[in-house]
Amino acid sequence: MIALAEKGIDYEYREEDLSNKSHLLLKSNPIHKKVPVLIHNGRPICESHLLPSDPHERARARFWTDFIDKKVKEHQVLADHISIKACVFLMIALQLYYVCAVIPDLGRKIWATKGEELESAKKQLVECFKLWEAELGDKPYFGGERFGFLDVVLVPSYSWFYTYEICGSFSIEAECAKLVSWAKRCLERESVAKSLPDPEKIYGFPLQVNK
Repeated sequence: MIALAEKGIDYEYREEDLSNKSHLLLKSNPIHKKVPVLIHNGRPICESHLLPSDPHERARARFWTDFIDKKVKEHQVLADHISIKACVFLMIALQLYYVCAVIPDLGRKIWATKGEELESAKKQLVECFKLWEAELGDKPYFGGERFGFLDVVLVPSYSWFYTYEICGSFSIEAECAKLVSWAKRCLERESVAKSLPDPEKIYGFPLQVNK
């Protein structure tokens, strides 16, 4: 929804009951059966138009996003056939994949465990966010001066920060101030503010699970 709003495209938003998946969802995404799904003229679309125009930034964005969406099946790198820049891209992508793969599990541990296991999960979660923060650097957005593709992909995670902090009794902002500042900067955009779920509503999910 953020990407559509950024491009000024009108759309119809439909909620999906994941406990009773609709025929439309199963037809549109028969393999993964997951949301979100973007449908245009009756056909599902999975390509973004917010990719940077600069080839360097476009390649970096594609690497990051690919590793967010799916596991790495093959990543053999032949030293004689790959540039140093490509190696850097791959390293960044592997880092982001690691972060995005473990965050949901760490989040569950934060709201479902206690003692040493909880403290370990908090530490690992902060380490994951520090990887994001290191890639962000001093830039206002992940793509540089302009809000773009990577920001759209990553900013929804910010909605969970409140839940992590309340359940874990710690402050992500105290550990990763630049990352939180980036998220708040993104929220100043109407497209983001209207699309992200209410953090307090998300907090209700683990409370319900823990009952």
